[in-house]
Amino acid sequence: MATVSNTASFNMDFTEIAEEAWERAGREMRSGYDLRTARRSMNLLTIEWANRGINMWTIEEKTTDLIANVAEYALDADTIDVIEQFIREDAGTSTQSDLTLNRIGVSTYASIPNKEATGRPLQMFIERLGGANANPIVTFWPKPDKAYKFCYFRLRRIRDAGTGVNLPDVVFRFLPCLVAGLAYYIAMKVPELAPRVDMLKAIYEEQFAMAAAEDREKTSARFVPSIGYH
Repeated sequence: MATVSNTASFNMDFTEIAEEAWERAGREMRSGYDLRTARRSMNLLTIEWANRGINMWTIEEKTTDLIANVAEYALDADTIDVIEQFIREDAGTSTQSDLTLNRIGVSTYASIPNKEATGRPLQMFIERLGGANANPIVTFWPKPDKAYKFCYFRLRRIRDAGTGVNLPDVVFRFLPCLVAGLAYYIAMKVPELAPRVDMLKAIYEEQFAMAAAEDREKTSARFVPSIGYH
C-alpha cells in the first residue's frame, strides 16, 4: 500500500526551471545557448518583480554606525530601498532607545537652510543612484552630534540565477510564478513561439497575482479618518 512521502521540501534548481519553462513555451531546451538565454531572462524577470512591489522574503534588517559630524553614508549596492528606519541611541546599554526617523524627499532636503547643523538625526534623504555609483546614499539631518546606530529594514535585490546547479532565491510559493514568467519571457524571444505569448502572459499574471496575494503581512490594520471642525 502506498504511503505519504512525509517530506515537504520540493525545490527546483535553475536547470530544472529552465527545462520546465522551455517545455511550457512549446519547445525542449536543446543547447547551452537555450540555457544561457533562459538565465538572462530569469535575471530580468526577478528585476521586474522588484519593480512590482515588496517581495517579503527580500526584507532584511541592517544597521550602520553613524559618526559625529558625518552626514552621508553608502548602503550596500544590492539595496533596492529602505522601507522602515529609526535611530538607536546608547545602543547596548540600559538606556537604549529607538527613535523614529522621518524620510524626506529631495525638495524638502534642498529647502533646509542650515545643512551643517548637528544634533540627533531627525530626517533622512536617500539618493538611489546608478552606474558606477550603484550604492544608495543616505544623508541625515541634522548631522550626528555623536555616535548613533542607524537601524533600518531594507529591500534587497533577488540573487542572480547563477549556474545550472543553483537554487533560485525565491520562496517555494513563487516557483509556479517563476516558471510561468520565464516561459512567457522565452516565448517572446522565439518567433515560432509567438502564437503562445498571449496565453503564457495570462498564465504568468494569474500566477503572480496568487503568489503576491499570499506574500504579504497578515496583521490587522485600523484606519481612523481625520475630521476637521470649522
